[in-house]
Amino acid sequence: MKAALLIIDVQRGFFEADPAPADAEAVIGRINELAGRARAGGAPVFIIQHEAEDPVLVHGSPAWELDRRVQAMPGDIRVRKTTPDAFLRTPLQDLLARNGVAEIVVCGYASEFCIDTTVRRAASLGLAVTIAADAHTTNDRPRMSAAAIREHHNEILPEISSFGPVIRTAPAASLWAPRGGRVTSGP
Repeated sequence: MKAALLIIDVQRGFFEADPAPADAEAVIGRINELAGRARAGGAPVFIIQHEAEDPVLVHGSPAWELDRRVQAMPGDIRVRKTTPDAFLRTPLQDLLARNGVAEIVVCGYASEFCIDTTVRRAASLGLAVTIAADAHTTNDRPRMSAAAIREHHNEILPEISSFGPVIRTAPAASLWAPRGGRVTSGP
C-alpha cells in the first residue's frame, strides 16, 4: 500500500502569530524529519496551504507562505485549500489517486480544525490514515490547552471505525523509520 505525507497549513500567518502554536519549533522539526524520511522512502509529499480572501491569508501574501523553517523541496506537490477539509474543492483526491496512494500520513496545523476534518474526510474516501501524533499542533483555547487538544484528537480519531479504513496514530519518528540500513517504503 503506497503512502503519502500531507503537511497541512504550516504557514507564516499561523506560526508567526503571537502566541505561536504550542510546541511549534519541535513540531516543525519533526515534520521536516518526517518529510525527509518520506522522500527517501519514495513517498510523495503534499504541502497543503490554506487561503482566504481576508487580508491575512491571501494567496501569495507573506502570511500565506510556508513557515521559514519548513524544508519544502521542488518535487513536493502543492495544494491550495479554502476550508478545513483539504479535499473539498481541491485536486487532492485526484492527485493521490494518480500517485497510487492508498494511505496518508497527516501532520501540521490545526489539530481540531484542518487535521481533524482532513483525517475524517480521507477515511470517508477510503484512505487509511496515520496521524503523526507529535507532529501536529494548535493554539491554546479558553477551555483547553493545545497539548490537551492534540492528545484528545490523537485519542478519539483512531476510535472511529465506521468509515472502514483504519485511522491510527504513531510518533513521527516511527514513520518511514530506517530498518536494516534503509528507509521503509511506508509507515
